[in-house]
Amino acid sequence: MGDKLLKICDVSPRDGLQNEKALISTDDKLALIDGLVESGLDYIELTSFVSPKAVPKMADADEVLRQSRAKHPHVRFTGLIFNEKGYERARAANANAVAFVLIVSDSLSRSNSGKTADEVIESLRQIARRAKDEGVWVRAYLAGAWVCPFEGQVAPERALHYADKLWGMGVDELCATDPIGHAHPAQVYDLMLEMARRYDPQKLAIHLHDTQALGLANAYAAMQAGIRIVDASLGGLGGCPFAPGAAGNLATEDLVLMAHKMGYETGVDLERLWQTVYDFEPVIGRSIGGRSRAWWDSEKAKSAVGLP
Repeated sequence: MGDKLLKICDVSPRDGLQNEKALISTDDKLALIDGLVESGLDYIELTSFVSPKAVPKMADADEVLRQSRAKHPHVRFTGLIFNEKGYERARAANANAVAFVLIVSDSLSRSNSGKTADEVIESLRQIARRAKDEGVWVRAYLAGAWVCPFEGQVAPERALHYADKLWGMGVDELCATDPIGHAHPAQVYDLMLEMARRYDPQKLAIHLHDTQALGLANAYAAMQAGIRIVDASLGGLGGCPFAPGAAGNLATEDLVLMAHKMGYETGVDLERLWQTVYDFEPVIGRSIGGRSRAWWDSEKAKSAVGLP
């Protein structure tokens, strides 16, 4: 991956929608996905294969994946899984790329799955082995790599301990995450730089939430450490039902804007991306958009009346 290429994984169809109060229809999800693809995004976290009782917003995961893969075969669509049952369901829906999660903090891990990090590892290792045998691409999330909502700061040594275990499974991509959005740029830089030294930096990614308005700063810190794959969510949508205090994700439109101003290539048409924000806003039922929304709206207003 070139030094001035930035790959963006848009997570709005999954992470962006799972915490919404409104139940989003399958057709509306598919329209959102079409808009993302038409904007130039070719890496999308599509859905999660979890119990509909636990996350009812993802009950249509099978249909969303089938239709999306059939319509956009060039796009990498990942389905989030938590166990072998989820993996089998994803494969039955024609998934060729999956993502699984290892939560660094035992308290947050128990909140999510009822198991500690060490208790989760063996199950993930079996899934990774099976996926490799079946030719399925795998992303591993190193979740809560900096801060736990229950335990506070996570020691870098603990995060790296579990990163080593995930990397040792032969995963195709390793993504460090800040699901509650409490990490700061200095600690993001330090951890991602060490990970880039230990592993192939072209296979490293970062997933950020914007709770404390540090999402872009943290993305920049990761990019300075050599990371060239960054997650974001259309409109800044998102949250985490198992992590108290989690706010929305870093907005895709803000990340694209920063990347373009810095001379990075993303393959994303920013104007078309904003149109997707506007198109999806009535579905959500409230105003959405990243921190650059007011500026973008003013630019559009000036263009409409012919002002420079």
